[in-house]
Amino acid sequence: MSKKFVMFFVSMVMMFLLAACGGNNEESPEVNNNDTEIKEENAEAAADAEFTIRAGIGLNNEHPQYKGLEKFKEIVEEETDGAIHVETYHSGQLGDDRTMMEALQLGSQEVTVPSTAPIANFVSDFSIFDFPFLFPNSEVADEVLDGEVGQKFLDKLDDQNLKGLAYWENGFRDLTNSEKEVASVDDFEGLTIRTMENDLHLDAFRAMGANPTPMAFTELFTALQQGTVDGQENPFATIYLEGFYEVQDYVSDTHHIYSPFVFLMSKSFYDTLPEDYQEVVDNAALEAGKYQRELNREANDEYLDSLVEEGMTFTEISDEAREEMRLAIEPVVEEYAAELDQDLVNEVYQAIEDAQK
Repeated sequence: MSKKFVMFFVSMVMMFLLAACGGNNEESPEVNNNDTEIKEENAEAAADAEFTIRAGIGLNNEHPQYKGLEKFKEIVEEETDGAIHVETYHSGQLGDDRTMMEALQLGSQEVTVPSTAPIANFVSDFSIFDFPFLFPNSEVADEVLDGEVGQKFLDKLDDQNLKGLAYWENGFRDLTNSEKEVASVDDFEGLTIRTMENDLHLDAFRAMGANPTPMAFTELFTALQQGTVDGQENPFATIYLEGFYEVQDYVSDTHHIYSPFVFLMSKSFYDTLPEDYQEVVDNAALEAGKYQRELNREANDEYLDSLVEEGMTFTEISDEAREEMRLAIEPVVEEYAAELDQDLVNEVYQAIEDAQK
């Protein structure tokens, strides 16, 4: 072996080792250290606690939903003097909504806060909250959900080994896409739209001429980026904080569905808690929910402006155009309503009417 080859080989090895040690991402060691510190802190706190709650969501740690989880953690740990330790996970770290709900049923996770759409796969009556154009505004939604009727729905979760503690807010869902402005029901024609895994959502978009595609939220950004789907529908806060403006050109305030979040706890876990601790988590879920709703409404107002600043074209939907959308979807709503508990459906409609007086 020649000396030149040996020197070349040694040089290459040294360059590789230096690159591996230094790299271009100077923040990587800090991120790893932070992750390690968080895990160590959680392990220490969990060791000192009587109970540990692992709370996971699909949205990222900038979203008001995660801020609500942090508020829940703060209240619970303070009110129990650390006897209950709460670990919070974001960005689908524990799985998608369905996976986390199933984990609650199995008792391998304690808390998640999904939208009502995936919950309808477990308790079909929840699909009424995904009827398009059901709630005229968020104030009416609050009164109905926080009232007697809303509690009846939460009680139905017990049979699924799920404990519904409170309603939080995802918000009014709006449309984005990368193909064209959507100003009327006719503009939906031919658009491939990602929806949640919910049959009502799928049929509603088909009724307006779109091609809906159910997909886990964790897969959505890549699907938009690669053109697998043309668009998606979510509240403005989610659209902005998930960076969808990077891969979408148009946004319309369709407000086609008001989407609540439901704070869920594993019932088998809840039942192991002493009554005073149950009262703490009950109150914490409600208090954190009020906080989360307030943050969410402020964020949705602010983030529409941010989406426009990022270069998205905003189209305001007229009342007439929104009514055309409602009429196109009406046969779908009637079909699904007929499959639900009619007394409960009537109670919801009556509660909405009463809340508007």
